[in-house]
Amino acid sequence: MTYRAPKGTDDILPPDSRAWVRAERTFLDLAERYGYEMTLTPLFEATELFSRGVGEATEVVEKQMDTFIDKGGRSVTLRPEATASVVRAVIQDGGVAGIFKGAYWGPMFRYERPQKGRRRQFMQAGIEYLGEVAPEADVEVIEFGFRYLELLGVPDVEVQLNSIGTAADRSHYRSELLAFLDERVDRLSHDARARMQANPLRVLDSKADSAVTADAPTPIDHLGDESAEHFAGVRQGLDRLDIPYRIEPRLVRGLDYYNGTVWEYVPRGFDAAQSSVGGGGRYDGLFELLGGKPTPAVGLAMGLDRMLLAGGDQAVGPALDVFVAVADSERRAAALELVSDLRRSR
Repeated sequence: MTYRAPKGTDDILPPDSRAWVRAERTFLDLAERYGYEMTLTPLFEATELFSRGVGEATEVVEKQMDTFIDKGGRSVTLRPEATASVVRAVIQDGGVAGIFKGAYWGPMFRYERPQKGRRRQFMQAGIEYLGEVAPEADVEVIEFGFRYLELLGVPDVEVQLNSIGTAADRSHYRSELLAFLDERVDRLSHDARARMQANPLRVLDSKADSAVTADAPTPIDHLGDESAEHFAGVRQGLDRLDIPYRIEPRLVRGLDYYNGTVWEYVPRGFDAAQSSVGGGGRYDGLFELLGGKPTPAVGLAMGLDRMLLAGGDQAVGPALDVFVAVADSERRAAALELVSDLRRSR
């Protein structure tokens, strides 16, 4: 019998693995420069952490989670994303005192139809900036992702930017959006009709319904004064740092915990099942939702598989710096000592 890797997973062997090692080293170095320290959480969590934190009406929870019952009869899920796990860990550790800046790197799992840029096991790198409400925090996190893509040589990246406002902003917007969708309900997909009452913003996130919702009202046109001021501060900060961005009024992201600023990084020439190579947003309400104290928060996640695809064939450099050849077999012992000295001198 011949065994193969599970569907939707990949073996990464040398020399291809060099690009992955370079991506990890670059990320860890950049995170250190920005003041983010490594945060390690389990690969699986209680299923309720994700269903409650990510959102019952999201595609991730409804269709994509790898969930099973463990030997103790508990429902557990392989993590589909890391933010909920990081927030759970910080709450369990006593919460945020001042500012917390954490980084993570590792595999995530979503059960979906495998295709280019969309795998059942995929690698994500991300940062979480906790405890700061000012728009400068959003700007720092957005800049981090953009600079990371620059360092990896991903070409022609555009930041697509939007604000979905506070919960209060969305309560006013929700009724207007529902009225719009009700008038067109017969043209919506089955998934959109199922989700529109629980969370109509998810319909804006549906590519299958993009033609129907092309003229739908957008969150950015229904921002309160506080949200509008915050979003203006984010745009001003990005302008000062020369980060190229475009306002995308229909961008809402696929997870329910977001509020305020949301964004995605889209290489203009990248053709895959999912054109975004990363994104993030503010999620000020997630701590309370998971049983913690109110804590402002903003973060991002970068899809390593997609980033390397979008970057094309990047020269990573040779596997060896020095090669020692032994022409005289009697010099083998001396060569061994020389190689050992070279290895220890790095």
